[in-house]
Amino acid sequence: MATAASMMPIFGQQISSKNDLVPDWSREEVSTGTTIMAVEYDGGVVIGADSRTTTGAYIANRVTDKLTRIHDRIYCCRSGSAADTQAIAEVVSYQLGFHSIELDEPPLVETAANLFRASCYRYREELMAGILVAGWDRRKGGQVYCVPIGGMLVRQPVAVGGSGSTYVYGFMDSNYKPGLNKDQCLELTASALSLAMERDGSSGGVIRLASISEEGVERRVILGNQLPKFSTH
Repeated sequence: MATAASMMPIFGQQISSKNDLVPDWSREEVSTGTTIMAVEYDGGVVIGADSRTTTGAYIANRVTDKLTRIHDRIYCCRSGSAADTQAIAEVVSYQLGFHSIELDEPPLVETAANLFRASCYRYREELMAGILVAGWDRRKGGQVYCVPIGGMLVRQPVAVGGSGSTYVYGFMDSNYKPGLNKDQCLELTASALSLAMERDGSSGGVIRLASISEEGVERRVILGNQLPKFSTH
């Protein structure tokens, strides 16, 4: 009895703690642990992403849209903290809108990329955001810019990002070749994203694709039961 009595205060403390009644995943940061991709082709760009958003091991949203419109022909693909990337995208969209009004013409993709770079570098200690900026303008045509965590900026003909990207670098090295047309880029992007979604626990859901060119933006969705299959399991 003495032993039981001595344990009572400890037991009382355990059940009175609010944290013990809250599941672990609810205290995790909402993250777009993800796979994102962008490819240049002659006349435009193709961008794509999975749709899974997680809080720790819990899937918070299985149909997230990670292809975010910044201007008419400029989009970004978001990876990292969902809150951080959404906030940066909204700020850049606001700044680019004013810039376009001042110039009285559509903004450049490079300008949008530099605005992302400035915010990601200035707040590099506070933010967790990896961004791919892609779009089309009259000066340079289709362009892809990579802004990884830390605020670096580099233009690349093809870029992949997010937690699932490590699973598809070999696939991209083997299958990407300069001079691909729009349909080939769409097929390459869908295949790479499907491979990453098979292996990466933080990637999944559906595949969202978009092609951006002088004609505008064309979007499509590949549902889970329509994804390209590579493995036998």
